[in-house]
Amino acid sequence: MTEINVEKLKPVGEFGSKIWCETVANYGVQLLESGDLPRGLEWGFTENYTHPPRRLLDSGRSLSAYFIMVKDGKISGGDGIPPECLALPGFHVEIQWASICNQSRSLYGREGQQQRSAEERIMFRDIAAYTERDNPLGLKRGSKPAVWPKEVASALGKGSEQGGGLHNIAARLQAPSPEFSDLPVTKMGVPDFASMSKEQKEFFLELCGVQV
Repeated sequence: MTEINVEKLKPVGEFGSKIWCETVANYGVQLLESGDLPRGLEWGFTENYTHPPRRLLDSGRSLSAYFIMVKDGKISGGDGIPPECLALPGFHVEIQWASICNQSRSLYGREGQQQRSAEERIMFRDIAAYTERDNPLGLKRGSKPAVWPKEVASALGKGSEQGGGLHNIAARLQAPSPEFSDLPVTKMGVPDFASMSKEQKEFFLELCGVQV
């Protein structure tokens, strides 16, 4: 069984960068390999961060994204999104880089995740009110429900209340991004849209690819 000493993890790159995506995916594979997955399980995980800063699309990358896949008895992961992974039941998300980047550096367990989600809902609500548009970020609710087999959830969330688990590993590997250095954010790191100046609001919306 692989034991990951999360206290020794250091930032490797910005959220959505190639090195960060590759490293997070590698740890996700390690966690699943240490789990007790059912024989014959086929499951995919993809996160696609849209409108990333141009600097993150280096080395010919077309996407800021990573995947973890369980298929044909093998566990794999890495940068990008293979079509065969996207086709699997699992968890697949496509969302603006700027809308989740900064808060992804926060360490938390179940209660922290709930707090983050609540604050993000407020942010999305405030953006909708400001732009006077329903769902201005074009958030995709997904035609397929998320699938989280209990064995997968247990493996990827192992030790999350003590600072472990895939989210906290990814957070520890994430370096800060300069776009958020002067923006108001909550204690959880969620951009506080309501507290932004007009110029900051326009800057943040541009980061998200939202035309006002």
